[in-house]
Amino acid sequence: MTDLFDIDAQAVRLQQRDISQPSLPRGQTLPPLALIHDASATLPHPSDQNFLSGQPAADVARHITEHIVPALCGQSQSSRYFGFVTGGVLPLAEWADNVVSHMDQNVQVHLPEQSVSTIVENAALQMLIGLLRLESDWKGRTFTTGATGSNVLGLACGREAILQKRGASVGELGLLGACVKAGVSEIQVLTSGGHSSLSKAASVVGLGRASVKELPRSAAQPWKLDLNAVERELSRPGTASIIAISMGEVNTGGYALDDVDEWKRLRQLADRHDAWIHADGAFGIFCSVLDDRDEYRLLRNRVKGIDLADSITIDGHKMLNVPYDCGMFFTRTSSILESVFVNPNAAYLSPGPAASIPSPLNIGLENSRRFRALPAYAVLLSEGRPGFANLFHNMAQLSRKLAVFLRESPYYELLPDESGDIEEIFIIILFRAKDKKLNDELVAKINATRQLYVSGTSWKGEKAVRVAVSNWKVDVERDFRVVSTILNDVAEGRDFDIEKCL
Repeated sequence: MTDLFDIDAQAVRLQQRDISQPSLPRGQTLPPLALIHDASATLPHPSDQNFLSGQPAADVARHITEHIVPALCGQSQSSRYFGFVTGGVLPLAEWADNVVSHMDQNVQVHLPEQSVSTIVENAALQMLIGLLRLESDWKGRTFTTGATGSNVLGLACGREAILQKRGASVGELGLLGACVKAGVSEIQVLTSGGHSSLSKAASVVGLGRASVKELPRSAAQPWKLDLNAVERELSRPGTASIIAISMGEVNTGGYALDDVDEWKRLRQLADRHDAWIHADGAFGIFCSVLDDRDEYRLLRNRVKGIDLADSITIDGHKMLNVPYDCGMFFTRTSSILESVFVNPNAAYLSPGPAASIPSPLNIGLENSRRFRALPAYAVLLSEGRPGFANLFHNMAQLSRKLAVFLRESPYYELLPDESGDIEEIFIIILFRAKDKKLNDELVAKINATRQLYVSGTSWKGEKAVRVAVSNWKVDVERDFRVVSTILNDVAEGRDFDIEKCL
């Protein structure tokens, strides 16, 4: 770390746009299984004679370098890690994250005369508002650990707001006491194609997983929200409601609402029934960054109207390509956040009078927080809208090219609808093999190449494969060539040879 702040020494690395992990062959997505087994065998065991006896730091570093690093997956190193929406790590973000570790700031209290950290965090959040073309000011904003943490904040704020409108506060009285005072017998979360973390968040904030109700518009498009069903649910007596909008359903990438007119109708319904609208925009919201081209007009229409929501979940370690962990949460004012998350009775943590920026410990889950805003600030400043628009364009182009290949393939079926509009696709592709025996083994056969990683899922009760393209290293032509060759080789029973594709 001696040269961490020597920018001349770092310059070559910062400028590189193709940094490969030395221990992995170029472009390899998964390490050989043998390396994973070997690494596991080197780990200490309680039965070892020298267990926890201590070792020289240099020996530990050598062990990590020689055994553990080669056995890690290449999710940040390979453009073809498609199993989850994990993004990668831009070189500048990696450097900034090393600065975070080196300086070890606890970003908990806004102390502008002691550290600039909270000011930088606030600036990064303001830049993200601009990048996403959000029109409202969104004064309630904070960094979280990721989309799950942000969904917890969204449901906690929604729970507080809808009961405050009925004269009660969960933050003060607890959930049971507030519901009794407000005359509410049930709090429900209405959604369509909700991410699994939404149910987890509902459990964490005391609403329960059973409170999450799916209201799909149709069986063919279960991610689309049935607004007529929402209206019926909102009208139920004794019930308070949070409406969770999926902006990038996990299997298809589909959006719950079609356009701003549907957002307006939903806003009117929510206002009439004192409901809260939470938008889970973890990765789907980033299509708003795409250039205003005809091929992206449909996607951009999907996110128009998001300013009508009350809160928004955003995931930074996905599309922004910053290191884990990094998420963001936005709501209209900081007061609702403070109602839930204020850290009381700790005078020594006071930021002082008339603070212009709320202390993070009063608007989020954590009292102790890493300076995770710095890598996000670095890439937002470096890439700007043009840089991210180009990165997302590459991701969308590869996704759409693969979708066309799958639709035309004799071996595969593009889901959910082969005749669907390719311009609906941002970064998610869903497909299965037409041959049932191959389909049952498809994920394992693809991942066995170690050059492509996909995740298994299901669609309408049958196995399926999901591809999620989100790494900054995407090379449309190269990666299409590799992926299409793998898929053809798997279908035709041939061994894949990466050397023939590079």
